[in-house]
Amino acid sequence: MSWFSRKDKDAVDDHDEERSGSAAPEGADPDLPEYDPGVPLRPRINLVRDEERQRIDAGLAALAAEGVDVDNLASLGAAYDAALAAWHATSKRHREEDAVVTERFAIGIGEHLARHTDLHWSLVRDAFGTDLAVAGGRDEFVVVPANLVTARWFNIESGWLPGVVGHLVRVRASR
Repeated sequence: MSWFSRKDKDAVDDHDEERSGSAAPEGADPDLPEYDPGVPLRPRINLVRDEERQRIDAGLAALAAEGVDVDNLASLGAAYDAALAAWHATSKRHREEDAVVTERFAIGIGEHLARHTDLHWSLVRDAFGTDLAVAGGRDEFVVVPANLVTARWFNIESGWLPGVVGHLVRVRASR
């Protein structure tokens, strides 16, 4: 019995056996990737496949069509801030899916890091799932750009991109 259990320690729950299987815990979000204890916490870094390369190319083409220069963090940051403001100013019925917008900027950040550091596009797998990332170096440094973008998107943060990505570039340059 855990410290915060509501169950009486002597009570028997008819569903205990059902819960002991591989089903997600009660209240777990079924859309979240499931933790896989069979996969080590240390990430496994693999090359991107054609499917991911096409996603990267499509994201870069979309950014270029908007006039965004992924080599210029000020351009990338200003475009992100403008997209965030426009998305929140648009009614839910008329705005683009947030996942589409955040992926576009995640790809822009990843490409900037791939062009200006020792990191390269990779598929990174750990116990929590597989992500499109930039990774590399002897230290197996990994950045999942989608995590950088979506966490800030949902917190409605602007102005962060040049400083955060610039810091990552400086960290990798000092290696």
